[in-house]
Parts: sequence; C-alpha cells; structure tokens
Amino acid sequence: MALSLTGNPARADDLVQETLLKAWTKHDQFAAGTNLKAWLCTILRNQFYSECRKTRREVEDADGARAASLTTAPPQEYGSDLRTVLHHVAKLPAVQREALLLVGTQGFTYEAAAEMMGCEIGTAKSRVSRARACLVGMLKMPPSPTPA
Repeated sequence: MALSLTGNPARADDLVQETLLKAWTKHDQFAAGTNLKAWLCTILRNQFYSECRKTRREVEDADGARAASLTTAPPQEYGSDLRTVLHHVAKLPAVQREALLLVGTQGFTYEAAAEMMGCEIGTAKSRVSRARACLVGMLKMPPSPTPA
C-alpha cells in the first residue's frame, strides 16, 4: 500500500517506518479483537496525507535561488559597524561621551544624566546634541531632518 501511495520505493520504506513508529507509540489505542492490518493501513494513509499537505506548503527551490534572495546580512557585518561606531564614540570629548552614553545607551533622562554629571539639564542636552553631531560627521552620515 505504501508503494502504491508514494510511487517511490525509498519513500515507501520511510512511510512504513513512520507508520510503525506512530503505531508503536499509540498501541494503547488499538482495540483488541479488531483488524490490526486495517488499523495500520489507516495510520499509513493518514501519515501519507499529512505529509502531502505539508509538502504542498513548501516552496520548491532546488537550485537555492529563492533561499539566496531571502538571506539577510550575517551578524558579523553588523558587528563591524558597531566596532566602527564604538571607535568613534571613544574619540569624543569625555563630557560628550559620558552624556551620550548615559542618555543614548543607558536610557537615563536628561534630568537624571545632568544630576549624575553634576551639571544643568540644558548643559546635558547640549553635550548629547554635540556628541551626536560629532558622530554623524565622523561616520559621514547625512544629518537627520529636524522635527517641526
């Protein structure tokens, strides 16, 4: 029966193995005195149809062209960008670097950052702003538009 369903001897063997495995794990559901062959054939047929439904959802991509079009850059590429940014952050003046790290990476408010740095809120804001402007220049990024 498996060979007639699959049309492929190797696939038929796999289907029989999967059927026997499923029958073994569900052996407690077999009603004694009923037809074992019919029970196994039902499991085999259901397994075959489940696999057919599963393969229908799969996209055929023998040469890998479809998969290649869906790839994203590996994390290593982002790591080199991060290293570049960190290198330039290290070049900032200490007060600007501290302000940028407190507000930009550690999530402190300007008020909390100003208190930690022992300066006014306006000073903390200007240090962060200058640090960002410096980084944009060092990284040769186009400046972002100022919100209205």
